Amino acid sequence: MKKSVSYSDFEKLDFRVGEVVEASVPEWSNKLLRLEVDFGDEIGKRIIFSGIKKWYKPEDLVGQKYIFLVNMEPKKMGEEESEGMMIMADLDDDGVELIPVGKKVGVGTVVR
Repeated sequence: MKKSVSYSDFEKLDFRVGEVVEASVPEWSNKLLRLEVDFGDEIGKRIIFSGIKKWYKPEDLVGQKYIFLVNMEPKKMGEEESEGMMIMADLDDDGVELIPVGKKVGVGTVVR
């Protein structure tokens, strides 16, 4: 377990529901998937890279909703920047498990 954080630290994190509208494998990476994610009117669409290529194909994600951290500092990846982070379960040696969000939950919904 990691060190405890205060509620004021937790409040700084902005988790939102986003729908993957496009997904592809960048030519320059053997680990990442490039996701175009729709977060609705307030945030719009963002590019997010995720190191899940070993376990998922682009077509597995398109049309699906997941939880993302949207207020991370952008990180340069190849010729683009990743504008957030996808939240998932870490299964240690067995990879990762994506956590889908139900159809009733709209894109852009705040997660807390």
